Order: sequence, then structure tokens, then C-alpha cells
Amino acid sequence: MSDEEHHFESSDSGASKTYPQQAGNIRKGGHIVIKGRPCKVVEVSTSKTGKHGHAKCHFVAIDIFNGKKLEDIVPSSHNCDVPHVNRVDYQLIDITEDGFVSLLTDSGGTKDDLKLPTDDALTTQMRSGFEEGKDVVVSVMSAMGEEQICAVKEVGGGK
Repeated sequence: MSDEEHHFESSDSGASKTYPQQAGNIRKGGHIVIKGRPCKVVEVSTSKTGKHGHAKCHFVAIDIFNGKKLEDIVPSSHNCDVPHVNRVDYQLIDITEDGFVSLLTDSGGTKDDLKLPTDDALTTQMRSGFEEGKDVVVSVMSAMGEEQICAVKEVGGGK
């Protein structure tokens, strides 16, 4: 063996952004990666083929970040990538002029790297609740290195 040191550059925890799951076991309401995008499955249909061949699963899914509809057909015995999807609630502290939000984490720190959601209804609800002085709680969904605000709740308070 050599005496030289090995130096590995890594910026993340090394955990995979996806995990494999057999296509035949993915159900409606579950998640799947189609064309490199994390999606929520809205429809699954399975076709049985002739004497020789595999049954195939036809997935219709919607991208969880941009709302685009994607489709994929995979043999039911093959593995598909399923994204690790996390949802975390944060309290809204501030909305900056350039469209970024400042959020309070559970540990008491701040998270300042998220933009206002592209959904106008969510943005309006966040701004109005914040301007009225209410406690606004936002749900942030994260998958495959992307994060986006997906829901807003107003928790009492107010002037």
C-alpha cells in the first residue's frame, strides 16, 4: 500500500437525492423522477403485453416545482428513481424588496435563500398576512437539491 494521503472534495452529505423502487410498486400520489425532474404521480396504468415481454407501467405525473405534466412508460419489473421529498414549516420573518423571504428555522436561525413562490395566490396571501402583522407559517418542499415554498398558513396574531 502507498503512504500518500487521499483527499476527497465533497460539498454535500453524500446521501443520494433519489432511491430506487420497482415501477410496479409506485402508486398514484407517490413520487417519481421523470426526465430528471421530481414529480408527483397523478395516474398509473399497467398494460399486459403478449407471450414474451414485460408488463409496462404508464405514469402521468406533475413536476412538484413547476407544475408541468410529464409522462413515462417503464417495464413494471424495472427500477425507477424516486426522489427524497421533504416538507418543512418555517415562520416568515421578512419579505425583501428583491423578492426573497427571510424565514425562522426551528433552531432559531434564519433561512434567507428562498424566493417568493411563482404562484401569485401564495405570494399575495404571504404579503397580505405579513403586512397585517399576522404570524405567517410557510411550508417549504425540497427534493433533489431544489426548494420552493408550496403552502402558506396564517396563525392568529395581527394588530
